[in-house]
Amino acid sequence: MSIPPITRGQRLTYGIGAVANGVKNAAFSTYLLLFYNQVLGVPAAIVSGAIALTLLVDAVADPFIGRWSDLTRSRIGRRHPFIFGSAVPTAAFFVLAWFPPDGLTNMQMGAWIFAIASLTRMSISAFEIPSSAMNPELTDDYAERTRLFGLRYWFGYVGTFGFTAFSLAVFFVATPEFERGQLNPEGYVRFAWLGGALILASILVCGWGTLGRVPHLRQRDEPGEGATPTSHLKEMLGAFRNRGFLAIFGFGVLKYTAIGLYAATTLYFGTYVFKLEAGQLALLTFDSLVAASIAAPLAPRFSAWLGKRNTSMFMAIGGILLGLSPLILTYLDLFFRPGDPLLLPALFAIGAVYGAMIAVSLINTSSMLADVVEDHAVRTGQHTAGVFFAASSFMQQCSAGLGIFAAGMVLELSRFPEKVEVSQVTEAMQDSLLIHYIPVSAGLWILGALILLFYPITEASHRANVERLRSREAQAREQTIRDGAFGSPAR
Repeated sequence: MSIPPITRGQRLTYGIGAVANGVKNAAFSTYLLLFYNQVLGVPAAIVSGAIALTLLVDAVADPFIGRWSDLTRSRIGRRHPFIFGSAVPTAAFFVLAWFPPDGLTNMQMGAWIFAIASLTRMSISAFEIPSSAMNPELTDDYAERTRLFGLRYWFGYVGTFGFTAFSLAVFFVATPEFERGQLNPEGYVRFAWLGGALILASILVCGWGTLGRVPHLRQRDEPGEGATPTSHLKEMLGAFRNRGFLAIFGFGVLKYTAIGLYAATTLYFGTYVFKLEAGQLALLTFDSLVAASIAAPLAPRFSAWLGKRNTSMFMAIGGILLGLSPLILTYLDLFFRPGDPLLLPALFAIGAVYGAMIAVSLINTSSMLADVVEDHAVRTGQHTAGVFFAASSFMQQCSAGLGIFAAGMVLELSRFPEKVEVSQVTEAMQDSLLIHYIPVSAGLWILGALILLFYPITEASHRANVERLRSREAQAREQTIRDGAFGSPAR
């Protein structure tokens, strides 16, 4: 039977849950490297290397969480136990990340970063994977899924950039001791506590707000082989045999690495290249909120016009070329100089359009992954949304792992110094940073987008998959009724 439409409140609270991951992404992708490298003085290679190593933890933990979520049975379904259980640990580990013990050496600090980042990311995965896996269970409508992910991305952007803007405007204001407030260690105390509170609140709102939807969600399939290591490996290998999933996974790893690279270096460019103050940087973060507000309603329209795959590809390539234009023009001495009154408006306008194009690409790619769930179910008979969205979580974690590692390598290769004053940054330092960053960012996005050429699912094939599954389920219900009426003992 068709899934009944979700209510406005359920749709809204489902979207609000993305604030948690948005806050974590803002903090870990943008501030973590800056905090440990420029505020505490830990070498960038150690910080980025420690965070990159957490990908090994994600590679094991994320598929396990997704598979465990698929196999769970409870009175509140198979997703909500993870949502509620992740709230307190995620908030607590997030706060601890900004309070390292005193007296650690650089290598000991690297071990601390690895441990606390791993715990934070495993906790957020325990929320993000099951909640994302609810999308194809909330609706089987091709366009509605894109609208739901559009709403979720909008709230994710609110979490990321709203939290960033507020922090720059309130916590990281300039002081006589710190001309650039984002380098003030005192600001990170309130930053940590507010981030933890927002994470806790948004996860609980998502859980309670969608709890009434549980009777309409798809529950665990028949036990089959159970949660054995063999069955777990079989599900993982089965996912990687799906051509649509492989295309999304390849694009996802590269695009989220590029996003992580951008997030980890954007404050470097704003602080040391464009020489912006904290208030100006706070204003610039609103271009992403504008971008998300534009992208959420446009994403389903573009997917209806061009198809989800083509929309994701064209928007990704066009968006990154536009987004890199200020840096390319700066390297060529053709862009507005620091202090020019047109610099901030130009950066804002370019950032809003670029951000909207990237957001449309991301929304459509997530919706494509939801469509892969039915495609896989048609082939295997198993609805393992948790497995596929575990892969999506892993891809996103790449933004804080491989992305920050790439940022650290860019900083090291460009020989950008630690704890450097803005006035001490020479044009040669600036050009070295730009020439190492631009080709890496462009290459990751363009190569990833081209991988989507191998994605085979269209709207027509998706509708056919849904009809096949409905037909199978109807036949199974009829068989159950016949068996119960004629072949089973009375109870």
